[in-house]
Amino acid sequence: MSRKNISTGSKWEPIIGYSRAVRVGNQVFVSGTTGTDANGQVAGDTYAQSKQALANIAAALTQAGVSVENVVRTRIFMTDITQWEAAGKAHGEVFGSIRPATTMVQVAKLIDPAMLVEIEADAVVA
Repeated sequence: MSRKNISTGSKWEPIIGYSRAVRVGNQVFVSGTTGTDANGQVAGDTYAQSKQALANIAAALTQAGVSVENVVRTRIFMTDITQWEAAGKAHGEVFGSIRPATTMVQVAKLIDPAMLVEIEADAVVA
């Protein structure tokens, strides 16, 4: 089975040793993705960060030759679970009719204090 690593060109990928996404056969695994834009700026509140993270995930999926319609599972990590509705609203706007299996949990913190949410996604091409 062939393997394709998807990169964003981030300076951190080779330092830490990870890929934004990996496609193996008909499966794509997208790493934890934050609401950081192309300029390295973290979006505003939980909703804005969730929307940006999901846009970043969609871009990685496109590079892997699939789309959000192929997503079967997501994981949402939040630093403040009381903001679940904001993250959930953004997630629902992208995945409302797709309805992947989803987990939402609170974590103590993310790598940057400005980051409020990080999202992972797994996709399968039928």
